[in-house]
Formats: sequence, C-alpha cells, structure tokens
Amino acid sequence: MRGGFRVIDTDTHVTPSLEVLHRYADRELRDRWSDLDPYLREMNSPPGRGHPTGPWHTLKVRPIPYNRVAGDKATDEEIRKGAAGALEGRVENIAKAQPAERTQHDNADGRVADMDTEGVDVNVLIPGTWAPASTAIDTNLATGLYAAYHEYMSDFCSGHLDRLKGLMLAPAADVDWAVTELRKRGQEPWVSCVWPVLPEGMPVDDPSLDPIWEVMNDYSLPIMHHSFFYEPPYFPGYRDIWGNAAIARTAAHPWGAQRLLAYVIAGGILDRYPNIKIGFSETGHGWLPYWVLRLDSQVHYVKGAVRPLKYLPSEYVKMGRVFCAIETHEGPKMTRAVIDILGDGCLMYASDFPHPECDWPNSVDNILAWHDDLGEPAMRRLLGTNAENYLRLS
Repeated sequence: MRGGFRVIDTDTHVTPSLEVLHRYADRELRDRWSDLDPYLREMNSPPGRGHPTGPWHTLKVRPIPYNRVAGDKATDEEIRKGAAGALEGRVENIAKAQPAERTQHDNADGRVADMDTEGVDVNVLIPGTWAPASTAIDTNLATGLYAAYHEYMSDFCSGHLDRLKGLMLAPAADVDWAVTELRKRGQEPWVSCVWPVLPEGMPVDDPSLDPIWEVMNDYSLPIMHHSFFYEPPYFPGYRDIWGNAAIARTAAHPWGAQRLLAYVIAGGILDRYPNIKIGFSETGHGWLPYWVLRLDSQVHYVKGAVRPLKYLPSEYVKMGRVFCAIETHEGPKMTRAVIDILGDGCLMYASDFPHPECDWPNSVDNILAWHDDLGEPAMRRLLGTNAENYLRLS
C-alpha cells in the first residue's frame, strides 16, 4: 500500500541469465544447449538494474543496432547474431537509488523488499527481449527455453504468490505445444496473463491460433502485449526508421500496440472469446483514444474488410475488455484526457522496474502527485483496481 492505495505494477521485469535458466532446463534442452552459442552475449551490467555483479549471459538473436545519430549520413547496418542491443551504453538510470542485486534473476526476496520500500503490493513479471526474439530461432529450441522460463517463474514466485505474478509465453509457431503448456500450467497460482509470441509475418487473428484462445478463454487468462523494438519480431515499419534508436523506440511501442489491438478487435477475438481481455505495457497510453476512435470510423467506412462486430472498438475499451499501462512521462493531463474520453476503467499503473526508465523508489509517489488532476476514484482504479479487473489475480 502507498498513501492508502493498493498498488499493482503491471510492467516489471525479470531477465534470468542463461546460467539461471539452465538450472530449469529439461534434459532435451540441456543436450542442445550449445546450439545457443551463436546468440550468446556476455553482459557486465551497471549497478542498479537488478543484475549480478560481474559477467552473465543472455541471448541476442538478431538485434538491429540503430547506430545512426540523427543528422548524420545514413550507412548500412550490420545485423548479426549475438551483437549488442540497441540501448547498450546509450541510457542511464533515471533512479539514483539502487534496488537489490539479482532481482531480475533469482533474488525474489530482495525484490519483494524493494516493493515494500516503494509501497507496491504486486509485481507483474515480464521477461526480456530474448523471449520474443526466440521466435527467430529453431522452434524446438525456443519452446525448450519457454518451458524452462515457466519452471523458473513457478519457482521465483513460489515464496510470494500473493506479491509476484508471472506470464506464460504461448508461441504461435507451435500451437500444439502452446496449448499443451497452457493446459498444464495455466491454472497455477503464479500465472496472471499470457503473451502470445508471434513470429514475424503472422497476424494475431490467424485462425490457426484459435486453440490458444480457447484455452485462455477457459481459464480466463488475458492477453499481455509488451513492446520491444530492436529484436525479432521487428516492429511494423522498422525498415523505414532511418537507423536511429531514439526514433525507433518512439515509433515501435505505440505502433506495435495499435496494430495488435486493431486485429484483436477487428478479427473478432473479443467477440468469440468473452473471457479474454487484452492489455498493453511499455507502449504509453495517449495513443489509445485516438486509435480506437479512428478505428470506430474505419470499421464502419471500410465495411467490406471487417466482419460484423458486436460493438464499436471504443466500446470494447469502455466495457473493460481493453487495458493499457501508463508511462509517467505522458503526465497527468494526457492521463486525464484518456479518462475523459474512454472512462476510468482502462488505465493501469506501471513503472518498468528495475529497468533504467524506472525512478525507484519514487515511481508510485510520482503518480500519487497526480491526485488533484485525476481525483481519488480514478487514482484508485489506476493504481490497483483496473489491474485486478484485467489480470487473473486469484
């Protein structure tokens, strides 16, 4: 609790090193562990980001470097396995204080202590870029990593099941595996939502994915979309970004969310599966009213491209089927505008803990400062109630 409000943070991260994931790998994955060698990246992370002291390893599949400084001459970019991510060495921590070491790896107790310091009741834990990027490696290798990650999440959350909630990865490249894994683990208490991991080129409304939606609907599991920008599956329009990391990141997050939401609605997923909701994190929130209002007009105007829907796109938001995590930099006026247009039931608190954009331990207090702009009922919904309605937190 903070200031009398229950706080659920819907965008926090774990990035277990390969050393940690190896502990949870089954025999088949361990036998193929050397197949990951081309993608290995040794990391020596700065303090304050929840990583170990000293080197650790992660996967970098095919990161786009985005090396062009705005105003410089454009040059060809080399995209190669195991290369640096586009943000390495380019960002500094916003926070001046340092959370506990290894909170992104295997220090669940330290993480909960950091949550107590900030006044956060629940962390929704989201994996790093390796998870969506694994859509571009051998499918059996990817599903082995996802199975190891689920086992890791089960263990990481086990001592604090009322505080730590994870998500399941459902690879669209292997629907049978995804369905089996969802049926196996989907009712475990650490599971709060599902990230459908789409290989590049596969639409979210492809009918081959219906078995995944059926299981999620049976278990009342919502869709979670978290945006990344420099690894596969690359964001829409990535070929036209002209090589700059800041512009790429500005464009990637809202545009990827807009496209996904449009097809989840227009493809009839929310109509056919009444227990499924969809939420977005690290995309910002100011795009949401503009996009759904424009979509309202286009599904009516271009009727031949969309099957009949039960409701207008904006109505799905207002009825509590669509949720979006805020980003602090968009501020109280933008947040108030979203609430005025779509109601106070769609926005959720998020901090990006413990990534460099997170101002730990001040993130919650930064939002509490918006109280006079938003009012107490909207503030209470933003900090906790909307996330409770979106996530399966039982």
